[in-house]
Amino acid sequence: MRPEPGQVLHFSEDPTIERFVPHVAPTSSLKESYVWAVDHDRCPDYWFPRACPRAMAWVGPRTTKEDTARIVGAGCGQRVHAIEYGWLQAIREVRLYAYRLPADGFAPIGDPPSAVVSTVAVIPLGPPERVGDLFELHEEAGIQLRVLPSLWPFWDEVIASTLEFSGIRLRNARR
Repeated sequence: MRPEPGQVLHFSEDPTIERFVPHVAPTSSLKESYVWAVDHDRCPDYWFPRACPRAMAWVGPRTTKEDTARIVGAGCGQRVHAIEYGWLQAIREVRLYAYRLPADGFAPIGDPPSAVVSTVAVIPLGPPERVGDLFELHEEAGIQLRVLPSLWPFWDEVIASTLEFSGIRLRNARR
C-alpha cells in the first residue's frame, strides 16, 4: 500500500472522511494546523492500528555493519519494525484504510522529514482503500516485524546506534 506518483497517503481507521481539514494534533508539540500524510518511503510507518506503539529502525548511509548485524540481524534485510505482544490481536483485526491525496500543496516536515503536511483542506482523490493484511504488507516490503514483551530495551539500543529510526505512539508502550 503505497502512493502512486503525484500522490501521498493518509492512513485511518475511519472510512468516512470526505475532506481533510488542517488541525493541531492533540499529541503534537507543533502549534500549527496541518493535514498530515506520508510519501512512499514513510508509508510502512503507518501499517499499524493508530494507537499501536512501534519502534522502527532501518539502514541508512551512516549505518555501520556492526549495528545492522546487532539490531536488524544478519540476513534479516534493511529494516525492522518492533511491536509488543499485547498488540498482535489488534494488528490482525484492525480495519485500516488508505486515502490517496494529491501531493500538490504538501511539503515535508521534520529534520529529517518524517511526513508531509498541507495547511489547506484536502479532498481525497477517491474513496478510501482497505489496506488489508498488515503482516503481508510487511512481508512483501521485506520489513522484519519483531514482537517483543516491551519496546523499551529495543528502543534504547536503536537510538544509541547508527541506524535511522522512528518511534510512533511510544507513550502507549509498556513500562
